[in-house]
Amino acid sequence: MKILNLGSGTKTSNKPGVINIDWSIYLRLKKIKALRPLVPLFVRGERLERFMSLADHIIVYNLATGIPFDSDSVDAVYHSHMLEHLDRNVAERFLMEVKRVLKPGGIHRIVVPDFEKASRAYVAHIASCEANPIESDNHDSYIARLLEQSVRREGSGTSQQNSLRRFFENLVLGDARRRGETHQWMYDRINLRAKLLKFGYSDVHVQDYDKSLIPNWNEYGLDLDVNGNQYKPESLYIEARK
Repeated sequence: MKILNLGSGTKTSNKPGVINIDWSIYLRLKKIKALRPLVPLFVRGERLERFMSLADHIIVYNLATGIPFDSDSVDAVYHSHMLEHLDRNVAERFLMEVKRVLKPGGIHRIVVPDFEKASRAYVAHIASCEANPIESDNHDSYIARLLEQSVRREGSGTSQQNSLRRFFENLVLGDARRRGETHQWMYDRINLRAKLLKFGYSDVHVQDYDKSLIPNWNEYGLDLDVNGNQYKPESLYIEARK
């Protein structure tokens, strides 16, 4: 079983058959053995823990330019909270590229922030604020679920560092868009299904976080945290066949 974990970031898997692919600074540093001992000098706390937990079998590649595998060569392709970071025209090319590398009948598993769920929560909270004005103090958090990552200017990790470290990280890595952190579009079960059908996928359906057509899916741990719980709550899970 060959599974591509695309745009893996620091959520990688060491399970046999899983190939983790991303262009993130974490994977680039992991790939260069000579630089690994220097990482603790510049990265600390949770970010260092994520770096140290990276799998060994990784490929550093810019997926916006394609997928470095032959046509009809992989059993399943998985990506989580990646598609929304691509410009819409790039996202469409990416969906076609995934279809190209999948074997006939192969599974494409997509995880994205669920725009429908976030929108319903926002509308419901308006009613809560009208019934209880004190709820208004927390209302911006519901708007943030819809917009914050589209308008963010500084990388989320960098914004928590001291001023000197922030200066150098922004100088070297650039702003949030340059790092690929910002959302360029949002998806729900309607528009994502329509796109997949448009590009020739079949059997498109919403899935649970711990259910999949990919055999023994939970053993790979990609949609689970270290305690076996859902890794990315408020997500939409969709699967389709080539």
